Amino acid sequence: MNLDNAIFIIPFSPELKDEIKILNLEWLKKYFKVEAKDKHMLSDPQGEIIDKGGMIFYAKYNNKIVGTVSLLKIDETTFELSKMAVTDDVQGLGIGKKLLEHCIVVAKQKKIKKLILYSNRKLLPAIYLYEKFGFEEVSLEAGNYERADIKMEKYIL
Repeated sequence: MNLDNAIFIIPFSPELKDEIKILNLEWLKKYFKVEAKDKHMLSDPQGEIIDKGGMIFYAKYNNKIVGTVSLLKIDETTFELSKMAVTDDVQGLGIGKKLLEHCIVVAKQKKIKKLILYSNRKLLPAIYLYEKFGFEEVSLEAGNYERADIKMEKYIL
């Protein structure tokens, strides 16, 4: 079954501000713990992401918001792929893939040169997806997220 036409990627809007928090808390509580940095950012996505030059996208499927991803601005040419989450009920439908494809298209359009991300090796499906899209492991600096044990980056051509 081809779900490509059933999954829509839409941009952030104020009425969707709670969705990023709901979706991210779901997986954070399941696999890790919610860190102070997470609470701060997820409680004010407009102020912490959008107003700082970042972007938030949502995946809509069957008229429900089922996934999200953010691009956090590091500088003019580097953004962090962050806060990516797909609700459990619809995992395996390619929603994460579609969100990632959208971020790469937007990065090209906005002349972003590099995307970075932080993850954890136990999130095998996510790591596999990132590798499939050309993200490569680079050295991880300390102090970003307690749960992060891998940093990856991709140059946008």
